[in-house]
Amino acid sequence: MRISTIQAYNNSVGGLQKNYGSVTRTQEQISTGKRILTPADDPVASVRLLQLSQEQSLNDQYKSNITAAKNSLTSEESILQSVGNVIQRIREIAVEAGNGAQDGSDKGALATELKQREDELLNLLNSKDASGKYLFSGSQGEKQPFVRNPDGSYTYQGDESQRQLQIASSTLLNVSDNGKALFDDVANANRVTTSGAAANTGTGRISLGTVIDKQAYDSTFPSSMPPAASDGIGIRFLDDVNYEVYDLNDPALPGGYTALSTGAIDRDDKTQDKITYGGVSVIIDGHPAAGDDFGIQRDPSSEKKGLLNVVADLRKALEGATDNQEGSYAIRDATGIAMTNLDAASNQVLSGRGQIGARLNTIDSTETFIDDVKLVNTGVISDLQDLDYAEALSRLSMQSTILQAAQQSYVKISGLSLFNYLN
Repeated sequence: MRISTIQAYNNSVGGLQKNYGSVTRTQEQISTGKRILTPADDPVASVRLLQLSQEQSLNDQYKSNITAAKNSLTSEESILQSVGNVIQRIREIAVEAGNGAQDGSDKGALATELKQREDELLNLLNSKDASGKYLFSGSQGEKQPFVRNPDGSYTYQGDESQRQLQIASSTLLNVSDNGKALFDDVANANRVTTSGAAANTGTGRISLGTVIDKQAYDSTFPSSMPPAASDGIGIRFLDDVNYEVYDLNDPALPGGYTALSTGAIDRDDKTQDKITYGGVSVIIDGHPAAGDDFGIQRDPSSEKKGLLNVVADLRKALEGATDNQEGSYAIRDATGIAMTNLDAASNQVLSGRGQIGARLNTIDSTETFIDDVKLVNTGVISDLQDLDYAEALSRLSMQSTILQAAQQSYVKISGLSLFNYLN
């Protein structure tokens, strides 16, 4: 078989290029520390590496969401703790205001501090998180949740949903709460209206009503809206001590009614006495006369009372207090209702803090899981991709020797020619 000079040259150059390419590839592997430089090096491992890389990127995003969720919930928990402290101080003010020895100037001073606490509460309830979104406006993070109306009352203007972040493939976590559930939907102790009949002849006075048993209250008082004049119960005194409770909707009125309950006030203290029926408690002040009538009716519009409005109502009562017996009765009623409502609001805030604590626990366990998955994935990626330096260096040494031998062979072969032997 004839081998032309050009064929010999081509074969030698091809061998040199192949050997040089092998050396260059091994050197690149050593410099990068990676076994796989292109998908062609190991197609199966390359596909697995791509899947693992995508999973790692997703886990990195989950970690970022976890950090954001943790920051938001930690801020919210801190705010709720501050709200609880303010509620406690307001309750102390209410207790102090209920002291019958307080005069007008004392009540005015308490109202001044209460106004400051009211402003502090408003600022806390309108707090923002680190990203500048309102914590308690539900899903409307850009909208201020609580606003003060011209009449001094407060309105919630967020929605009733919650913002969420995905912190794992199948875990969505609430990272905000709506202020309506936390601070506005507080069960109101004063869900009834009370009044004395215009024809009463005694000096008896009925206080504001306080709901002390919701189940009995719901079963006794109808909840029609708007309430009818006959919805509720009446208290009629038979003399200055004994009374009967009857249904205002009793068709036998006014001739004769069926007494639902009877009782007698405690004449040892003729200035006041308490009557409880249907889950509602009232105080009868003064001296009712025989035939005097008092009514208690459900007010469906006042089933709930927002925390800010509870504080505002107490402040208004203190600001408008008069230095007489009627003023003392009004302050007593207002402080009693306020303390009950503040206790309900405080329990609601504590419940909110408990929910936040549960979410933070979920974050901690999820973060630990994601860290473990990332660690396992990193190990698998290393097994698939990382270079065995000992093997690579040994291979490079062998390839370099082969390349040098090929180069020396090429030099000798390229020097062979018949012209070298012609004289």
